[in-house]
Amino acid sequence: MTTSPLLLTATDVGRGRYWATVTAVGCAGMMLPFSVTGAAVALPSMAAGLGASTDAAQWMLNAFNITFAALPLAAGGLADRIGRRRVLLAGIALVGALSLLVSLAPSMAVVDAARAVQGCGAAAVLAAGAAVLADSTSGRRRQLAFGVLGASFGTGLAVGPPAAGALVQAGSWRAVFLLVAALAVPAYLCATRAPESRAPDRPPIDLAGLGCFTAGLAALSFALVRATGAGWAAPGTLLPLVGAAALMAAFVVVELRRPERAMFDVRLFRRPEFLAVVCQPFTVTLGFVVLLVYLPAYLQGVGGRGVLTSGLLLLPLTAPVLLLPLPAGRLAAALSVRTVLTAASALIALGALLLLTVRGDASWAALTVPLLPFGAGVGLAFGVMDDAAVSTVPVERAGAAAGIFNTLRITGESVAVSGAAALLTALTSAHLPGLPPGEAARLAAHAVQGQVDPARREALAAGFTGALHVLGVVLAVLSAAGAVLTHRALRESAHR
Repeated sequence: MTTSPLLLTATDVGRGRYWATVTAVGCAGMMLPFSVTGAAVALPSMAAGLGASTDAAQWMLNAFNITFAALPLAAGGLADRIGRRRVLLAGIALVGALSLLVSLAPSMAVVDAARAVQGCGAAAVLAAGAAVLADSTSGRRRQLAFGVLGASFGTGLAVGPPAAGALVQAGSWRAVFLLVAALAVPAYLCATRAPESRAPDRPPIDLAGLGCFTAGLAALSFALVRATGAGWAAPGTLLPLVGAAALMAAFVVVELRRPERAMFDVRLFRRPEFLAVVCQPFTVTLGFVVLLVYLPAYLQGVGGRGVLTSGLLLLPLTAPVLLLPLPAGRLAAALSVRTVLTAASALIALGALLLLTVRGDASWAALTVPLLPFGAGVGLAFGVMDDAAVSTVPVERAGAAAGIFNTLRITGESVAVSGAAALLTALTSAHLPGLPPGEAARLAAHAVQGQVDPARREALAAGFTGALHVLGVVLAVLSAAGAVLTHRALRESAHR
């Protein structure tokens, strides 16, 4: 009796195809965070080169982020229906081809349009890549595969900014996007050797659920973009927020009424283990991204450090994210995913609380005290949480599970960056008495971006430092709550 290629399991996949699949997903996983962090570094040079203002060029990031955040669930559900490898290949091709187009773009309008389509491809890679690994691996081979995926994400996040900075300085902003296009080539070639799989029941595409969810996430992402410039109380922010809430409520109603055709079975949220795992991005990735964005600005603006120096000072935070995902998978096999994820959240909570010791003139050793446990927690979680997300549901729903997990991850990052900016700006401006509120907010916002007004340096430094300490306490509370939720919700025997 022969085995259908659509039902291949880890024991059916040969060593060559296994490593080709892992390499494909790993390379593709590295492309995604680099497409975000590298593009952010290239933004000022791109704006100058294409003759656009920085504000106008900001839509180069926004266009990508909106589609990237809105489409993972749609891409995951589509992958379950038409084929996970097929969607992964399409996603890799889109990301690579559109990166090449951006590198050759003659105007910012072309860049913005290309980046919006590139975000669609990134969503497909994110959802389908995890689903391919979930269906084609098991046991220790799955733990190793997801460890490689976690290390790839960590590498893209941690190495992206300095690598992009070096490329911009040595050549041009176009080199940043050429690098992403180059990474797409081995990823695509290796992905052609991955086994194909899809859900056996393959119901018709849930157009109503797909439309409500995607439009709701797009509205939320747009509101977050607007909030950064116009504020949270502006009509241009509130109206999309209300629309997002209404569309997400409609999505839940549609999915509950037609479970046999649902893009995602929302009843899975009744399972404590699934709920605990999909909440991991809010207690893991959230704080990591916030520190990557705002701690270098603090060290440059308040501490007077250079760009390179501030990047090196973050090594205790970023190095564990590069080194620990692979050992984390083996540790989870020896202990349990529950133990590793609980410990990861606890380490992040400890590191966040120790941010109370941070000062602008802190030495590398002093910064190691909070950053090392924080980075260790993130590195451990990156090694196992993607695996855990798809392991808590039936394998035929792996694409949808990966989609909802990564949707929450990306949305959480967007909310975190916008929310942290608002919190840091408000707390910093409170240390500027005697100024009109608008002027105080403007000076505080510039300080949070690393541009401290020399005339108000002492007050801004004290305000930003105090705001960073408050942020640390907030992150510590969230991570401690995540540790408790994970420990209580995941069974000790699960995911061994």
